[in-house]
Parts: sequence; C-alpha cells; structure tokens
Amino acid sequence: MSALLPETSISLAWVDRPGRALLRLAWPITISMVSFSTMTLASTAFVAHLGADQLAGVGLAGVIGFALVCFGIGVLRGAKTLVSQALGAKREDRIPALLGSAVALAGVVSLVGLLAGELVAPYLDRLTASPGAGHFATEYLTIRSLGTPFAILFAALREAKYGQGDTKAPMRASLAGNAVNISLDIVLILGLHWGVRGAAVAAICGNATELALLAIPMAAQLRAMKVTRAALRDTWAQGLPNGLQFVMEVGAFLIVTLLVARMSAVDAAAHQMVLHLINVSFLPAHALAEAAAVLVGQAVGAGRNELVPRVARRAIALGGGYSSACCVIYAVLGSSFAHALAGSDAALGARATTLVHVSLIFLVADAANVIARGVLRGASDVRYAAVVGIICSWFTTPPLAYLFGVVLGHGVVGCWVGLAVEIIVGASLFWLRVWRGGWQPAAAAARRALAGTAV
Repeated sequence: MSALLPETSISLAWVDRPGRALLRLAWPITISMVSFSTMTLASTAFVAHLGADQLAGVGLAGVIGFALVCFGIGVLRGAKTLVSQALGAKREDRIPALLGSAVALAGVVSLVGLLAGELVAPYLDRLTASPGAGHFATEYLTIRSLGTPFAILFAALREAKYGQGDTKAPMRASLAGNAVNISLDIVLILGLHWGVRGAAVAAICGNATELALLAIPMAAQLRAMKVTRAALRDTWAQGLPNGLQFVMEVGAFLIVTLLVARMSAVDAAAHQMVLHLINVSFLPAHALAEAAAVLVGQAVGAGRNELVPRVARRAIALGGGYSSACCVIYAVLGSSFAHALAGSDAALGARATTLVHVSLIFLVADAANVIARGVLRGASDVRYAAVVGIICSWFTTPPLAYLFGVVLGHGVVGCWVGLAVEIIVGASLFWLRVWRGGWQPAAAAARRALAGTAV
C-alpha cells in the first residue's frame, strides 16, 4: 500500500509558493462570488424601489429558499475534497466516478428542494408582521423554487471543477448568468412591471444560463462519468457532515431572520440590505477557503501533511488583510452606502447604517472562521467542523438574538450582536483545531481510503 501512496515522494507544483497558488485559485472564485452577490444586490436594488414590503418579502423568501437547498449544496462540497485528494494521490482514474456521484446526488436533492419550496411557499404569509411582505414572499418563492435543479446541478459541476484546480470555467459561467439575470431584471421589473415575479423569473434564467455554460466545456467529462456504489458512498460520507452543518447553521440564521421579519418592515429590509452589502467583504475570504480546501486536499492525498499549516497561514494572512481593509472602508463610508441603497427612506437608511457599524465587530473573525473550515474540509476533518459549527450556531445566535433583540428591545441590532458572538467563538475553536493538528487522524484515514481503492 505504501508503494501506491508514498508519504513524501510526491511533489506538488505549488509547494514553494502556496500564497501564489491560493491567489490563482481564489481570484476566479472571488469574481464568481462577486458576480452572485452583484446578481442578488441588483435584484435587491430593483425590488427595493418597489417598496419595503416587496424587499422584505423577497429577502425572507430568498433565505428560506436557500435553507431548503443548502443541505444538498453542502453535501456536494464533498466531491471537491475527494477530487483534490485523488489528484494529490495521482488517482485521476477516480474522477469520472466522483463526478458521476456528484451529479447523481445533485439530481436527487434538487428534486427534494423543489418540492419542499412549493410546499412551504403558501405558509410564508404567517411568518411576517406585514401581510404585504408575506404575500410577496409567497409569490417569489413559488416561482423561484422552480429553478432549484439548475442551481444544485451547477453546484455539483462547480465543486468537481474546483477539485480539479479549475476555477475559471465556473467563473465564466457565473458572469454570464449574472448578465442574463440583471438584463431580465431591467426588462421584467422596470419594463413589464412584473414586480417580484419578474425578479424570480430573472433569477431562474440566470441559474439556467450558468449551468448550461459550465456543462458545455465539461461535455467530454460528462460523457465519461459513471456512477458507482463506492463513489456514491464516499461522496455521501464526505459530504454529509458538510450538509448537516450547512443546513443547521442556515436554520439557526433563518430563525434570526424570522425574528427580524416579525419586528418591522424597516428592520427586515435593513437586515437584508446590509447582508447583501457586506457580502462584498466576505467573498474573498470564502474564495480563499475554497482554494485552501483544494490545496490541502492535494497535500493530504500526496501524504504531505507538513504543507497544511503553511497553506493555512498564507490563507489567513490574505483573508485577514482584505477584511481589515473592508473594515476601514465601511467605518468611513458605511453610512453613505446604506443611505444610497435605502433611497428616500430615511428610517431605513439610519437602521442600515447602524447594522453596518455592528458588522465591523466580526468581519475579520468571519474571514478566520471560513478559512479554518476550508482547511479542515480539505483534510477530511469534516465531523469536527460540523459539530463545532452546529453547536456554535444554535447555542449563540438564536438565543442571544432573542435576548438582545426581543427581550431587551434592541431589534435587529441586537440580533446582529448575537451573530457576532457566534462568528468569533467559532473562529477561535476552528483555528485551535488547525494549529494543534487535530485534523491529522482524518487526513490519515482519507489516505488509507485512497490506498484501499487503489488496491
């Protein structure tokens, strides 16, 4: 078995310059995420001009819709880890089966997500303080759920490409999807006056576009893919903790969103608006986390555990530096950004400004949080990441949001304070795991699994 997977003899091209390799992988992911954020922010801006009820309704429906599909997206992240580890171990022969398992799982979970969205949508009017916001939330989710298969299948192909070290093809597809979405927002919302229905249809068309434009250059790989029981089992085992962590954390955040939705239309609108605004500061860190997961996966597959801390250090230096710069920008210009997005609604602008200032507490910690998770996922230490992530999210954010926001009467501002506590505590625990090497047994198990497949 050792002859198949030597512990030290496999060299990786990026060993001497891990920072450069991280940037090479991360910048297309960042652009993809910025494209997605721009897509969401553009739709939010168009809907915001329709009214606070429309904005609050679309924001609530968007969070719930994402909660219904996040388990599947989390599971599919396991494919990225397995593909990168296979490449590090020079087991390219495993990729067709891993790609096939990702597509097969995506097909199943996308149908479940579509059905769940259609079943949940009629009840959203019971979750808001404003009947108008509830009506628009139901209208948006009913239509938007129809695009679930496009979004999840795209995630499957994207994760496989990321695992292979190709982050540019998904970027190009995302940019095209964003262009279609924004163009249709202009036509359907402003031109044809379809309102939130137009926003939902535009988003579906954007998802379909990015799926098609990623599948086309992958045609040869898709024809060669195969579905095997072993690959399905491995992908599911690797992805299940990710999926559970993802859905539980989104569930905790959804509880906070529901608390905010019952406060006032201004609180709900400010909550969604500032989330979209500060996403710009989150995105590079999330991209670096994805890139770190790929490089760590390659190192683990190659038996080069000593490279994992090096990748982690480079990633946190890059992500922390960018987040710190964003803190300065938001501290100086946050009020201007908030009032610009709020338009003529002075109350909305003031509330959004306060939330921007609260976000300064956790922007750098969020970068540390997601990058550490990426490192642990790449090393197959997914169970620890899942357990800690779930405990932090459920024992901090919802209780503290209720305490500060409802009991003490601080509204949405109190809810964001609870969110800040979750992020800071989680970041501390994840980085302790990285630095102390608690991921090494999981990495060794992943190598043994690769060796077993080779035998």
